[in-house]
Amino acid sequence: MRSRTMSRIRGADTKIETVFRRELWRNGIRYRKNYKELPGKPDIAITKYKIAVFCDGEFWHGKEWNVVKEKLNTRREFWIQKIERTIKRDTETERRLAGLGWTVLRFWGRDIEKNLELCVADVKAAVLQSRVESAAVEYGYGPDDFGDRDEGEASFAAEPAPSYGDAPESPD
Repeated sequence: MRSRTMSRIRGADTKIETVFRRELWRNGIRYRKNYKELPGKPDIAITKYKIAVFCDGEFWHGKEWNVVKEKLNTRREFWIQKIERTIKRDTETERRLAGLGWTVLRFWGRDIEKNLELCVADVKAAVLQSRVESAAVEYGYGPDDFGDRDEGEASFAAEPAPSYGDAPESPD
């Protein structure tokens, strides 16, 4: 019974992915799905702007992992090892994509279900940021040409990818 249940868990085209993709399409954002050319095979890749979007399930990708980990009772060691390995892999994938010049956005499944418009707005903000940066480079401007900013301040409005809290360190 457990094997049958686990076999029905999808790796692609989940409900949250299809709802999110449909809304992006309606907003004029074109993409590739499950793009195999990139590390981590992003759920949505907006190749024109180098934006990789991942739609993550809370349990499988370790949302609030320190809290959830304490509540595990059945096969505790197995699940801890499995989820922490996924968290490490996600962190490494983000690092590799950033190294290739891609912007990485991660959305939790429940956030997509409850706040779809905000998630789409985050993607639109990342597209806008990419367009502004591309235009700046095209016209010969650098990051220092956009006025006075503190050193740690982001150059535009897009938010960073959600944090995993105390994620295990990735091997370097």
